Amino acid sequence: MKRTKWIPLLLACVLLMVASGCGSSGQNKDNTSEDETAQTPGKLRDVQLMLDWSANTNHTGLYAAKELGYYEEEGLNVQIVQPGAGGTDTLVASGNVPFGISYQEGVTLARTQGLPLVSIAAIIQHNTSGFAAPKDKGILKAGDFEGKSYGGWGSPVEEAVMKSIMEMDGADVSKVNLVNMGDADYFTAVKRDIDFAWIFYAWTGIEAQLRKEPLDMIYVKDYSEQLDYYTPVIVTNEKLIQDDPELIQAFMRATSKGYEYAIQHPEDAANLLTKAVPELDSELVLASQKWLSPRYQDDASRWGEQKAEVWSGYADWMFERKLLEKELDADRAFTNEFLPDKP
Repeated sequence: MKRTKWIPLLLACVLLMVASGCGSSGQNKDNTSEDETAQTPGKLRDVQLMLDWSANTNHTGLYAAKELGYYEEEGLNVQIVQPGAGGTDTLVASGNVPFGISYQEGVTLARTQGLPLVSIAAIIQHNTSGFAAPKDKGILKAGDFEGKSYGGWGSPVEEAVMKSIMEMDGADVSKVNLVNMGDADYFTAVKRDIDFAWIFYAWTGIEAQLRKEPLDMIYVKDYSEQLDYYTPVIVTNEKLIQDDPELIQAFMRATSKGYEYAIQHPEDAANLLTKAVPELDSELVLASQKWLSPRYQDDASRWGEQKAEVWSGYADWMFERKLLEKELDADRAFTNEFLPDKP
């Protein structure tokens, strides 16, 4: 959620990049042509995947695919990198990076502004985010936000979501004190100057359990089906889909295997993530992975599956609240065509 406030600026930047023809999918960061980087016998093709944030259990399947050699089996040398200065959506949409991790909200905003970003897999089938408060704050439902201080980052979406769910409880969002959290983490902020914040339970919620700081969680999806959107998602751009679908198919075959491994072997997958990113808290990674692994696929027929009604539902919600300049063509915002069929 912390990255949301930058989306309008990043989209403006990528519009300039796309219009000027920079970063086409036929070039890599060293300005060598696609023909020069094409795979030759016995040689792996270098491919970058840019994360949305620092590594966590949302990304375990990616690291599993890399550590277990699934990408190599597909002829790929996948480099998992941190977000660039221009932002992941910007760099993927402009073709400077072929794959990235994004959110349905970011893709929706990009598509309605004419940017060629496409979601090719839902990492988690249902929205695991929501508003969290320490138990002693007495915030058990959205109506309890009144008179409390919310810590956020100034995104219009934050207030719109609060307003939407508070109205269902007959409450008024104007009675919430909005506080900019800056760089403070959740645990620092709730001890300092806020009562609640928007978190992903799989990480911050699990950390609260381990710290023995119990919290009450209000999931936004429990208030509206339209808020049960995909977050995060794997993205690419339209030009790569047109020019090199074989690359995307190979990447997604390996990635799907990685997430299926994480679903079936949460403890082993957690160990792979901490091995690849040793600065992570291994206890938190393990506990988070056990909670999240069954939620990757959940009730979908296969990992990564996306539904048009989820894309259109959230976009309609955003458009009705004037968060979008125009309606979304949902069928062009995502595709399931690169997901491997279930055996």
